[in-house]
Amino acid sequence: MVIGEDVEPLKPPFDYAAIERILPHRYPFLLVDRITEFEADRRIVGIKNVSLNERYLSHAGGGPPVLPFTILTEAVAQVGAILILAKPENRDKLPFFMGIEKVRYRRPVHPGDVVTIEATVRRLRSRMGLLHGVATVDGEVAVEGTMTFALGARRKGDATPRGRV
Repeated sequence: MVIGEDVEPLKPPFDYAAIERILPHRYPFLLVDRITEFEADRRIVGIKNVSLNERYLSHAGGGPPVLPFTILTEAVAQVGAILILAKPENRDKLPFFMGIEKVRYRRPVHPGDVVTIEATVRRLRSRMGLLHGVATVDGEVAVEGTMTFALGARRKGDATPRGRV
């Protein structure tokens, strides 16, 4: 199959296997477990289940383990990337995280937490865009901010999504 050839519309829910066919990330850096809502070119909602065996948990200060905010920010970016790469014309592209603005970290995330991540399109052009992301746990905001991305061509040898969604 040639990437970008599959033009069937995507419908939620997307499980982990479907997400692997969209994103080039793989364990342990694939940070999205499931997509529950999807509105093409508008908004997406994903789930990240935080478990105790995740290798990047921070154990600083003798307190309970915490998911680093940088990892949580990357999870938000990955949910947004799924929204962008789900467009048939973008399936052979790679999204590049260009920047974040007005990011606020509001509460820690611990093992056992289920993080709900929503990304909403603020601006979408053919090769660049702006997304607003919010990650919540039990209705409380853990992180929110605006992310800029650019789309580039995959180079020979880059990881490519497998199969069809």
